[in-house]
Amino acid sequence: MKEKSKIQKEANTTGAVRAKKHLGQHFLKDETIAEKIGDTLTLEGYKNILEIGPGMGVLTKYLINKDAEVIAMDLDAESIVYLKENYPNKNLKIIEADFLKYDLSELFNDEQFGITGNFPYNISTQIVFKMLEWKEQIPEFTGMFQKEVAQRICEKEGSKAYGILSVLTQAFYDAEYLFTVPPTVFNPPPKVDSGVLRLKRKEDYSIPCDEKMLYKVVKTAFQQRRKTLRNSLKSFNISDKLKEDTIFGQRPEQLSVSQFITLTKKLENDAISTD
Repeated sequence: MKEKSKIQKEANTTGAVRAKKHLGQHFLKDETIAEKIGDTLTLEGYKNILEIGPGMGVLTKYLINKDAEVIAMDLDAESIVYLKENYPNKNLKIIEADFLKYDLSELFNDEQFGITGNFPYNISTQIVFKMLEWKEQIPEFTGMFQKEVAQRICEKEGSKAYGILSVLTQAFYDAEYLFTVPPTVFNPPPKVDSGVLRLKRKEDYSIPCDEKMLYKVVKTAFQQRRKTLRNSLKSFNISDKLKEDTIFGQRPEQLSVSQFITLTKKLENDAISTD
């Protein structure tokens, strides 16, 4: 209780939240960009929004003006105090929690919801992977990442930036890189540019192979991305007949998302036929 009181007092006295390095906090201070990020959510097929890492609410203020129920979730107790003091809004619920550890079923029951935020760089990829676990409830995901991470998520085959994150995200979502944000609009400014993206869940996001198997194939392939699939996927005990397939002469970055799904199906069928 004493710690909470201390945080409350500091937030009230300074009128601002201190950015904490260990939480990867860089507070956006540009209102125009905050509004642009808020507008990346289309609200098509859902009426609930989860904002991750709201900080001092520069994006939150634009979200609560939409026709939606908004939950702002932050791990920083000081930010929670600030938000509760400055954003008393009937459409806003504020939760002090770690998104990566939180049971998302407690947020909007079984209803669909979109996610957005200015994501801490140090956990941004983990946020995407957790979002993928809840894709049945998340038709849209937007937000700000380190620029190269945002580009990697949206990248297509044939690029060195194309990798695990690209394939597994685009298996279920259409990915679009929207715009770049310079370091100068943050406090404190990061050392790199940021990038904002939008992921829209595919109309049919079911895949014709085992999802866990796809994850395993993609991760194993890219762990040795310079090798051909014939060599990088040796642990799958591929039959001699399947090894003759031309797909195994390629490197992982050469395969499209649909080709990775096809490859996974081939490996599944091969495992069955050689049992």
